[in-house]
Amino acid sequence: MLNSLRQVGGFLLLMTLITGVLYPAVVTGTAQLLFKHTANGSLIEREGKVVGSALIGQNFSGEGYFHPRPSSAGKDGYDAAASSGSNLGVATKSLNEAIAQRVAALRHDDRPVPADLAMASGSGLDPHLSPSAAAYQIDRVANARKLPRERVEALVKQHTEGRQLGFLGEPRVNVLALNLALDALP
Repeated sequence: MLNSLRQVGGFLLLMTLITGVLYPAVVTGTAQLLFKHTANGSLIEREGKVVGSALIGQNFSGEGYFHPRPSSAGKDGYDAAASSGSNLGVATKSLNEAIAQRVAALRHDDRPVPADLAMASGSGLDPHLSPSAAAYQIDRVANARKLPRERVEALVKQHTEGRQLGFLGEPRVNVLALNLALDALP
């Protein structure tokens, strides 16, 4: 019996070292060597200060900024510690009322409001907009910043990312990167 306990204890120690120390160290080391920026959260820095992550949406509410998708993550939205959707179904009255309010607030002409400006993403922290949602906001941003519409439109096109590997996903615009590019304009 004592011999069996030693064997089991030795095996437990060996597996703890392999799966709890060696494997995580190899994976972390590999990620740091090959994908350092991504492994560290895709943080974006300006003047030595972290201003956000390319992977996590944050709120921009000023008229001179592109606004992200609505967020239901946390009490006030955009809370990375409370990442989740609203879990409301399409037939839920409160969800439909919230969407109707967002559409009414956004509508300023006869164009349809892009869905991603009216509805939150599954995580509530999606950092991207569709190109049509970014284009919908160009006039507001250009007017607020007193910039020619064409210049803001060109900036949106510059920051539109294509499909991954040419066929995965949809074209998208990272809101933080676009707003930082706007702030960098002379």
